[in-house]
Amino acid sequence: MIEQQGKFDWMLQDLYDGVPGIEMIVVLSADGLRIARYSGDPDAADRVAAACAGLQSLASAVSQEIPTSDGAMKMVLIEMNGGYFYLMAAGANAYLAVLSDVRCEPGRMGLSMADLVARIGPHLTSPARRNGQTV
Repeated sequence: MIEQQGKFDWMLQDLYDGVPGIEMIVVLSADGLRIARYSGDPDAADRVAAACAGLQSLASAVSQEIPTSDGAMKMVLIEMNGGYFYLMAAGANAYLAVLSDVRCEPGRMGLSMADLVARIGPHLTSPARRNGQTV
């Protein structure tokens, strides 16, 4: 059920256990590589991570159209038939993504994700990469 580098297990499990309806949690780099996951299929987590790279880029581009925005994406929420998708900035070049069913209340999830990021954000970082190599 858990696949990470060990240091993320308690962090992600705490979120998973604290909010009903979570199907999968993925920690990813800005370029769409999975850093960690909790629950769900590893291949699905890889697909979610890759899709998130485009989504966070799109959200940042749209946020630049708000005159008072600094262009940084903070959170994206997508409501779908059967559930929700959440994507939140979670540290330098890192993001936290959660898929949930309809039992999950979006306000509670947003607060729970923000709490997790505040507590462990410095640990959820990914070094910048250029041409597949860490910079």
